[in-house]
Amino acid sequence: MDLDLITFTTGVTLLACALVVAGVQAYASGRAQQADLVARLNHTGWLPPTGRPRRFRALDRRIRRTRAGRALERKLAATGLDVTPGEFTAYLLAGVAGLWLVGQAALAPFFGPIAALLGVWTAWQFLTWQRQKRIERFINQLPELSRILANATHAGLALRTAIGMAAEELEAPAGEELSKVADQLAVGRSMDEALGELADRLPSRELVVLVTTLVLSNRAGGQVVAALRNLTETLEERKETRREIRTQLSQVNMTSYAVPVLGLGSLFLMNGVKDGALERMTGSPLGQAAVIAAFGLYAVGFVLIRRMSRIDV
Repeated sequence: MDLDLITFTTGVTLLACALVVAGVQAYASGRAQQADLVARLNHTGWLPPTGRPRRFRALDRRIRRTRAGRALERKLAATGLDVTPGEFTAYLLAGVAGLWLVGQAALAPFFGPIAALLGVWTAWQFLTWQRQKRIERFINQLPELSRILANATHAGLALRTAIGMAAEELEAPAGEELSKVADQLAVGRSMDEALGELADRLPSRELVVLVTTLVLSNRAGGQVVAALRNLTETLEERKETRREIRTQLSQVNMTSYAVPVLGLGSLFLMNGVKDGALERMTGSPLGQAAVIAAFGLYAVGFVLIRRMSRIDV
C-alpha cells in the first residue's frame, strides 16, 4: 500500500514538472511572438515607433479603446509627430489646467474656462496645421515620386519594388510614408489596401489621382509608364499653381489670425488701464453674455475669412 502511494506521488510530481516545463516554454514562445508582432506593427506604422521610452502607457491604452482615441491616433499619425495619444492627452490636460489658472489670475475668474476651451481649440488647430503642412510637403514631392516610379517601371521593375526604391531615395515625409506602404506590402497586405491607407492618412486630390493610377495599373496592367509620366507633368503644373495661390493669399491668412489676437489684446489693455475692470464687467450676467457674444463674433470672423480665402485647385 505504501509502495503504491509512493509510486502515485512520484507520477503526479513528474506530471506536474512536465506541465510546468511545457507552460514555461509556451509562455516564452508567446512572448517572442508578441515581441515579433509588435516589431512588425511598428515598422508598418500601426503602432508608434519605440525609439524612446513612452510615458502614460496606461492612459494611452485606455484612450486607444475609444472611438475618439482612435481618431486622435490617426490624426497624430498624419502629423508625423512622435507622440502617442496618451502623451498628447496628458500634455493637453496639463496645458488646459495651466491656461485656466493663468486666465483666472491675469483677467478674471470668468475667463478661466474660456482660456481652457481656447487651449483645447488651439491644440486641435495645431494638429490640423501640422497635418496640412505635412500634406503640402508630400504634395511637393509627388512629381519626383511619380518620376521615380515611372523610371523604375520603365526599367522593368515591379511596382512593389519601385515603391521600395522610392522610399529609400525620397526624404521625409514621402520616404517615411512609402516605407510604411512597403512594410505593409511585405507583411502580406494588398496594394489596394496599403495605398488606400496612405491616401486616408494624407488626403489630397493629387495623391488620390496618383493612388488611383497605381491601383488601376496594378489591377488591369496597361501603360503605367506613360500614365505616370503624363501625371508627372500635371503634378508639376499644379505645384506651381498652388504656390502662386498660396503667395497671393498669405496676407489674407495673416489677417484671419490678427483679428482674434487684436480682440484678446484689447482685453489685457482694458484690464491694464483700470485694474479689476474685467472682473466687474463679468460680475453680471449681462457682461458675461456680452463677452461670450464678442468671442463668438471673433470666431465667426476667423472662420469666414478662412473660408473666403480658400481656393481649391
